[in-house]
Amino acid sequence: MISFSDIAMLTWQHLYLSLLGTVIGSIIGFLLAVWIRRQPRLAGVLIGFAEVIQTIPGMALLAFLLLVFGLGDTTLVVGLALYAILPVLQNTYEGLEGVDPAYREVGKGMGMTRGEIFRQIEVPLAFPVILAGLRVSLVTAIGVATIGVFVGSGGLGSLIYRGLQIIDMPTMMAGAIPVALLAIVLEIALTLLERKLSKVTASR
Repeated sequence: MISFSDIAMLTWQHLYLSLLGTVIGSIIGFLLAVWIRRQPRLAGVLIGFAEVIQTIPGMALLAFLLLVFGLGDTTLVVGLALYAILPVLQNTYEGLEGVDPAYREVGKGMGMTRGEIFRQIEVPLAFPVILAGLRVSLVTAIGVATIGVFVGSGGLGSLIYRGLQIIDMPTMMAGAIPVALLAIVLEIALTLLERKLSKVTASR
């Protein structure tokens, strides 16, 4: 019999691994987006490469990574990070490029440096778009993390897999329901935050 404390522990572990992979991938995606703004010729190539990674099925990607990192959480986290790069990279690039040049001119007129314009004007204005990419990355990670059980990682996928092995519906649902709830709650919360930030940005 699976206890509530076991489900809670696995839910927390699932969320932690998903967040860790998403944060790592998002940082990489953000930094790459900032870099390709200075190298516009590479933008299409880099985004295209990230799109190729995104099209690789989760099981196949984890199988490749397993050869490098072995069994354990590291393989799953690296896989989630790779999946998180594209949405954040693409949205950050488009968000920063979409900032009205007039705002940059205002910053220059106030004597701001290029770095100050980036931190105080461009990033705040582009943040709702960046957050949309982060939302996609995190919700995707919640789902992909369920197959982490096949590479020796933890999380709610272990309950789903165990339930499938012994054909035990309650055990399988004990893993599937929290996964679905995590994805739904995070999707709603981040969508509401994104809309709120968009309204704040539009009122400026």
